[in-house]
Amino acid sequence: MGWLETYRGTVFRWEVDHNDHLTVAYYFTRIADAGAGLLAAVGLPVATAHTEDCFVRYQRELRVGDLMHMESGVISVAPDALVLGHRLIDSGAGVLCTTVEQRIRLAGPLTAAAGRAVEARRAAWDAPARERRPRPDGLAGFRDSARDTVKPAEVDVLGGAALAHYIHRFSAANGHAIAAFGMTPAYMREEHRGFSTFEFQLDLGSPLRSGDGVRVRSAVRHVGNSSLRLLHVMTREPGEEVVATLEQSGVHFDQDARRPAPLPDALRELARTLLVKEA
Repeated sequence: MGWLETYRGTVFRWEVDHNDHLTVAYYFTRIADAGAGLLAAVGLPVATAHTEDCFVRYQRELRVGDLMHMESGVISVAPDALVLGHRLIDSGAGVLCTTVEQRIRLAGPLTAAAGRAVEARRAAWDAPARERRPRPDGLAGFRDSARDTVKPAEVDVLGGAALAHYIHRFSAANGHAIAAFGMTPAYMREEHRGFSTFEFQLDLGSPLRSGDGVRVRSAVRHVGNSSLRLLHVMTREPGEEVVATLEQSGVHFDQDARRPAPLPDALRELARTLLVKEA
């Protein structure tokens, strides 16, 4: 059986960002829908599953009005965990736009019947492999980049914060983090530039609930000719419990040419002064 269609829709006007393409939080809304659809297809209640991490690779942008669909399959199986693979496709062009690996932790071991259903949805996976990079020891050098609470409308069927909640907060954090070296909203409007993500590694800890306070701190981890990598760490407030991290790789983006553009020398040099390396 293999691949199963788990989503079909379009890019709505209110879902685009300042680069005029589908913003990442709405990709994650589709990922959550696709994961729930695949779990239902193999007879696993969504309420018994929790997303532990997602690795996302963006290969082609989607813009307002573009049609899209998602195919999902099982790419790895453990006694109490699954890794789901999702392929988001531009339906009009018939081109692969995004690949996702979603690790799901189950409430208990698979039954024999569920195991057979899962195996029937095994799919070949040839997407780019994720790279687990070293992380800094602690938050020295990280800067405050977001502070907020979980809203009631942002919880999922399990009662915890939905995937899109995390991405909305991390997107806001990224804006503050890159403004620190000159990529301010004013700069991007005047120069027709933006920050366009091409890779995400999201890791989740214990669930957040409606009303929980969150704080995000961010650090620059890599500066290239046009590329940037940042690490965002979300903690539950009050306290220092880490509830999510996001490693985000992107490029300085020319909004007119729709392609990466070299960072201006002044911005690149200032960004390098903010680099935080592993201990």
